[in-house]
Amino acid sequence: MRSFDSLTEREILALAISLEEDDERIYSDFADGLRDNYPSTAEMFEGMRAEESTHRRRLIELFRARFGEHIPLLRRHDVKGFVQRRPVWLLRPLPLKLVREQAAAMELETRRFYETAAGRTQDAAIRQLLNDLAQDERKHRERAEELERDKLRPEAREHEDETSRRLFVLQVVQPGLAGLMDGSVSTLAPVFAAALATQKPWDAFLVGMAASLGAGISMGFAEALSDDGSLTGRGHPWLRGLICGLMTTLGGIGHTLPFLVPDFRAAMTAAIAVVVAELGVITWIRNRYMDTPIFSAAVQVGLGGALVFVTGILIGGA
Repeated sequence: MRSFDSLTEREILALAISLEEDDERIYSDFADGLRDNYPSTAEMFEGMRAEESTHRRRLIELFRARFGEHIPLLRRHDVKGFVQRRPVWLLRPLPLKLVREQAAAMELETRRFYETAAGRTQDAAIRQLLNDLAQDERKHRERAEELERDKLRPEAREHEDETSRRLFVLQVVQPGLAGLMDGSVSTLAPVFAAALATQKPWDAFLVGMAASLGAGISMGFAEALSDDGSLTGRGHPWLRGLICGLMTTLGGIGHTLPFLVPDFRAAMTAAIAVVVAELGVITWIRNRYMDTPIFSAAVQVGLGGALVFVTGILIGGA
């Protein structure tokens, strides 16, 4: 790997051409990945891709005039000092916020490259072009804002925000909520049945841990294998499975941990309080993200939790 200070003017220009080509392709990938769900933002990135294409042509023209037709293949990973980029442009569906953050970081890095490169060149024409491109990169933020104002009209932004919210609910909230409900409700019966049957908090804790971890693994695999997300838009199946499995385990462990308290009555009281809190959180999530009226959500969640709780009490007291 070369140090930046060791590069000749010919190599600096070749690297600049490569950087512009990479950025152009990434913006093109952003536009392609966002076109279905965020058409206005996709058009904005298409405009930024065109800007990078213009920069690349100017660099190539100067390189040919100074050094001939052959352009050495010099990439960012061949030179020290560049930040490793996460390939977010390969994700499907593309997360809108992450894409915009990545684009801002790309523009900042490219501007710093041109400013540093211009300070190392002696050729007046090369230095002028590099300084001009650095100035262009400074203006890119304004250009991006201009494109955003032009392409993202209020109605388009509202539509994209709603699309982003819908995808978040579909890919994160729904599997997480399914897991939390299953973990919080389904483990009530075995945990409280064991607690009442044995009157030993430690035994109830072991049963709760086994039920929580087992349910988490089961729900995680069930969610991951339910569909691959290609038609439903529900995102990567293993990510959904991970979210669902973790939330299932968390829901069960919540009312299991109080049984670490040695005193049986205190452990039972704390566990019941945790159950009430868990059902309250589930009710809030259903109201906040699933648009379920708060009263209906409370009745549905409370009824289900009460039935399972009573089942555990009856079995444990038998």
